[in-house]
Amino acid sequence: MLTADALRRRLGYAFVLCVFVFLVAPLIVVSASSFDSGAYFAARFPPHELGLKWYREIPPKYWHALGVSFTAASVASVISAALGVLAALGIVRGKLPGVEWLRSFFRMPLQIPLVVTGVVFLQFYYSLQALMGVRLAATLPGLIVAYVFVGMPYVVGTVGAMLERLNPRLDEAAAILGCSRWRTFWSVTFPIIRPSIIAGMLYAFVVAFGDVPLSIFLSSSSYTTLPVEIFNTLQFDFNPSVLAISTLIAAMSVVSLWVIQRLVGLDMIPR
Repeated sequence: MLTADALRRRLGYAFVLCVFVFLVAPLIVVSASSFDSGAYFAARFPPHELGLKWYREIPPKYWHALGVSFTAASVASVISAALGVLAALGIVRGKLPGVEWLRSFFRMPLQIPLVVTGVVFLQFYYSLQALMGVRLAATLPGLIVAYVFVGMPYVVGTVGAMLERLNPRLDEAAAILGCSRWRTFWSVTFPIIRPSIIAGMLYAFVVAFGDVPLSIFLSSSSYTTLPVEIFNTLQFDFNPSVLAISTLIAAMSVVSLWVIQRLVGLDMIPR
């Protein structure tokens, strides 16, 4: 007969399993339906006839939009990492007045709804074009600038959390041994905070890659991101190729996380 502790443990496991199945079930349905090649205008679950019909019929506009999303999110995550590391070093290691105000300033993009951010950036780009002739609206650089704005707080947060736990005596020891500030950062500080930098870049990339509210204001016919392209398609019609491209994105995400785990290790990322 089960004891009370064993019963509670099994109930806990069952509850966690139910929550996991509930979260993963939509992905399973979408992935399985994308392999149903027996339907002409729809995909069914469970699939009646397995095949790669909808994968072969993915429209070229989805591949172009995927390239735009990947390029913009990748460049924005790298820029966010560079600027975020500098900001985190200034906040944690610098002797600046109003540090708490700086922390609040860099957290501000997280508090503003992305729809509001998109409207503000669109108005700002139009004003900038009228005053200086610089055109950023409906361009790839305009998307990247907006993604950097919403991605930097993640880098500042992850890197700042690691720097606060880093023993400053390590830097002092390197300085005593004759290392310059740059050599100290590159040889001592950077290897320790590297997992947090990668974590911040990953957060920034995911937010930018999957964004719809912000991108829908800054996209154009030439530079449309994949989430906006899918959103526009589902507004007027349903194409089962959406399930196919979504399954590919999910598979690439799982593989990417596995590669990052193998190369870097997510166990060192601050929580």
